[in-house]
Amino acid sequence: MKKLFYLMLIILGSGMAFCSSPYTKSGRGEVNIVPKPADVTINDGFFILNQGTAIVADSGTEVNSVANYMADILRPSTGYVLDVKHEDAESNRIKLRIDKSVKGNEGVYNLVVDKNGVTISAPEPVGLFYGVQSLRQLLPVEIERKSVQEGKEWDIPFVIINDEPSFRYRGLHLDVGRHFFPPSFIKKYIDLLALHKMNVFHWHLTEDQGWRIEIKKYPKLTEVGSVRKETLVGHYGSDKYDGKPYGGFYTQDEVRDIVAYAKERFITVIPEIEMPGHSLAALASYPELGCTGGPYEVATTWGVFPDVYCAGNDQVFTFLEDVLTEVMDMFPSEYIHIGGDECPKIRWKECPKCQARIKNEGLKNEHELQSYFIRRIEKFFNAHGRQIIGWDEILEGGLAPKATVMSWRGEKGGIAAAKQHHDVIMTPGFALYFDHYQADPATQPLAIGGFTNTKTVYNYNPLPKALNEKEAGYILGAQGNVWTEYMKTPEYVEYMAYPRACALAEIDWTPGDKKNWDDFVKRMDVHKKRLKELNVNYFDGPMDAQNPKKQKKK
Repeated sequence: MKKLFYLMLIILGSGMAFCSSPYTKSGRGEVNIVPKPADVTINDGFFILNQGTAIVADSGTEVNSVANYMADILRPSTGYVLDVKHEDAESNRIKLRIDKSVKGNEGVYNLVVDKNGVTISAPEPVGLFYGVQSLRQLLPVEIERKSVQEGKEWDIPFVIINDEPSFRYRGLHLDVGRHFFPPSFIKKYIDLLALHKMNVFHWHLTEDQGWRIEIKKYPKLTEVGSVRKETLVGHYGSDKYDGKPYGGFYTQDEVRDIVAYAKERFITVIPEIEMPGHSLAALASYPELGCTGGPYEVATTWGVFPDVYCAGNDQVFTFLEDVLTEVMDMFPSEYIHIGGDECPKIRWKECPKCQARIKNEGLKNEHELQSYFIRRIEKFFNAHGRQIIGWDEILEGGLAPKATVMSWRGEKGGIAAAKQHHDVIMTPGFALYFDHYQADPATQPLAIGGFTNTKTVYNYNPLPKALNEKEAGYILGAQGNVWTEYMKTPEYVEYMAYPRACALAEIDWTPGDKKNWDDFVKRMDVHKKRLKELNVNYFDGPMDAQNPKKQKKK
């Protein structure tokens, strides 16, 4: 009925004949939105944005913020200073309207373009924001330029879009532990998430190779833990090093600024503070937190290391609770990621304190000791109104009561967690690890290995067939992971993330029955031009490149 209502409005209001399309029309007037909306009807005609166009917004701080965001997007290339008004205009306007009658998932919106202008309706400001992203992609790609484009006609095809996301968690991760990236790039990364209607930035802040966040109570974490003496050259095991100190960290002011920047774009920043493993940078800073007492040094190569936090030492939990208290003060997100992956148990097996903990707590083994560790941290978070996310290893020894599982070692962990009625985020390595090669390694910069082209990403379904309907309801969505062992620069991060992140966006947003690879490729031909205008260093090779190793086997 909603769609029919909007159709009648256009027919009666414009007096123009219209023709509908299943999604796109050839030539001028094509719709190439990524991720693909749930429902699009294209009609004949165009609304032309000009310097007299008004932005009409309902009252309210967040709505006004969305309106100003849109004006800022449109201004550089058009030169138009579009005023944001709160009184209605009958024509030549872009209207942002809160309408509680629009029903759907988080982020639902309706967008109508006709002779009078543009109307975006949503029950909440976040839906208006996503409508603005779609409007942005209806405009010529030159709208992304930072200088005035003289003589350019800013035409927007007449359309009716009814849209909402398929999943409520739509995330992309970035590892800044192996390589550090400046706040300006983090903001650009967030801007690209917003363009693609993603709503979570997973910020991996601590690692064996570097501690990247200021903690005022423990200054050595950044004085010592943020700097490694040198870095491996070439692949793991090369035993060649560059001999150059490498470091960097984010101040608390920088973190708060980035979190606020993301919030304005309706993106939640989830920090990750690794424990009990991947903690060498912290141990190098405070050796008393390890089982042996050190000495330790910040890792200069990649991989998994035997030295981890001592699970039998109460001082470790005091330290982590202090750190996490400061982290919670910087990050208002409901979830905090605590890692939990790749934690060798060799030191725990040899440590008198850890063995005493196992005995005193009535634990069976070191796997249950890890579960004890995670549960203790979860209890601390829950007491502060927060929830934990961990990699699927947190299943080992028993899952913490309210933990959300991020399934990376395939789908097995996610399936097990969903069957236990725990929330799950799917991020399996075979489909959603963007540190893998995406074309013939002989033609590509150094990467960790593996092979995942964009088509593999696009075809991934986060809902495993092994789950029944109720269990599938615990799958919150999917996330792509960008691990940066071999990504030294922002440009290389972009090269590895895009266009695979575009395919990820469509996994999380677009209804499964509306996805079509050939259609995606066609839309990406235009969308890549938009990425280029945004100065994104995307991979421009074939998105369905074949793995040369598999070809040889054939």
